[in-house]
Amino acid sequence: MSDASVRHRVGEVTLTVLGPDRRPLADRAVTVAQQRHAFAFGNIGFDFVGLVGGPPPEATGPVFGGDTGLDLHRLGESWLNLFNTATLPFYWGPYEPRQGTTDVERLTRTARWFADRGVTVKGHPLVWHTVQPSWLLDLDLDEVERLQRTRIRELTSGFAGLIDLWDAINEAVIMPVFANGDNAITRLARARGRIAMVRMAFEEARAGNPTATLVLNDFDLSSAYECLIEGVLEAGIRIDAIGLQTHMHQGYRGEEYMRDVLDRFARYGLPLHLTETTLVSGHLMPPDIEDLNDYRIPHWPTTPDGEARQADEIVRHYRSLVAHPAVASINYWGLTDDGAWLGAPVGLVRADGSRKPSYDALEGLIKGEWWMPPTEMRTGPDGRVAVRGFFGDYTISGIPFAIRPGQATASVCIDG
Repeated sequence: MSDASVRHRVGEVTLTVLGPDRRPLADRAVTVAQQRHAFAFGNIGFDFVGLVGGPPPEATGPVFGGDTGLDLHRLGESWLNLFNTATLPFYWGPYEPRQGTTDVERLTRTARWFADRGVTVKGHPLVWHTVQPSWLLDLDLDEVERLQRTRIRELTSGFAGLIDLWDAINEAVIMPVFANGDNAITRLARARGRIAMVRMAFEEARAGNPTATLVLNDFDLSSAYECLIEGVLEAGIRIDAIGLQTHMHQGYRGEEYMRDVLDRFARYGLPLHLTETTLVSGHLMPPDIEDLNDYRIPHWPTTPDGEARQADEIVRHYRSLVAHPAVASINYWGLTDDGAWLGAPVGLVRADGSRKPSYDALEGLIKGEWWMPPTEMRTGPDGRVAVRGFFGDYTISGIPFAIRPGQATASVCIDG
C-alpha cells in the first residue's frame, strides 16, 4: 500500500472498539481482515449459466462460453477467489430464441447464485445489433422498436434488486452502419439514428428500474465515440458510466496508449468501466486484421511463452487502470480458455482448470498488494485502533465495518 499510484484507492478509519457495556476496550487484541474490494474487479459468468441454471430452453447454447468440462465447485472456487462482479449474457437471440420463450429462469438462478455469494451481478446487453433473434427480421420497424422497448423494461424491472447494473446499449457507434449480416436492430438504428437509440435504451431502462446503474458501452475508442458521448449528453440523456472495451488479441497496447484513452474519456466526469478486457496467452492475432471477428482458425493454443507474456501484461494493464482515478471497474472477458470468444486463449485458467501464470499474477495484486489479510492489531488506552487499507468491506474480530472515501471514524461493538 506504499505505492503512490494507488493512494486514491486507500483510506484510513479510526475505530473505537466497544465492549458489550458500550465502554471502550483498552489494550485489546483484535484481528482485522478485508472481506471485499469496493473497486469492481469483474469477470464474465457465462459458463455458470449452464452449471447453475441447467440446459437452455432450446438447443441454442450460450453465445461466448460453452461446456468447460469443469465442475461448479472447481470453477466457482477459482472465480470467487478473485472477482466480485459477474457479467451475465442477455443477448436477445439466445435469450428469446422463439418469440415469447425466454431464458429467464436459468439466468435468474445463475444471478441468484452469484448474489448469494456477495457478488454484484451485471446484465449484458439490453440493446445490441448482433446476436439477434431471426424472427425479428420479418417484422416492420415500428414493431421491432416496440418489442425492443418492451424487452428493456421487462429485463430491468424483472431483475430489479438482483441485477441493478446493465450495459444499456452496446456498440452504438457502428450500429447504424453494421454490414456483417442483416439484422433488425441495425435497420432500426439507421432509421432512428444513434442518439435516438441511446435515448430509448436509457430511458426505458430507467423506467423499468429507476435505481439501476446504466453503462454506454463500445469497442470504438476513437473520436467517433467521443462525438457520440457529447451528442448524448447534449441531448440531456443521463448515462451513469462510460464503458470501454479492450480486447487485445493483437497484443497489449501499452500504458501510454491506455493513459491517453482514459484521459480522453475521463473528461466527461463519468466513471469509466473497462467492460471487456482480454490478453492472449498464445500467438498474437496478425496486426492486419481490422475486425477481430474475421480471424477464425481451428485451434489457437496457449503456449508457455504466451502465458509468461500474458502474466506480465495483465499486471501492467491492471496497475495502469487502477492507478487512474476515473476507472471504477475492470471486467475480464473469460476465466477459462474453453469456449472463449473467437477460440482465443485469453483465459486465466487453462481448459483443464489449472491456473495460468496470469491468474497467479492477478491474484498477487487483487488478493496480495491490494488486500489486507487477517492482521493482528491492538487498541490503545482509549479503545481506538487505526486501520488503513483499500476501500472496501472489512471485519474486526468478526464484526463488519467499511473503509470508504471521506469516512474517518467509526465504532464497533465486540461481545466478550
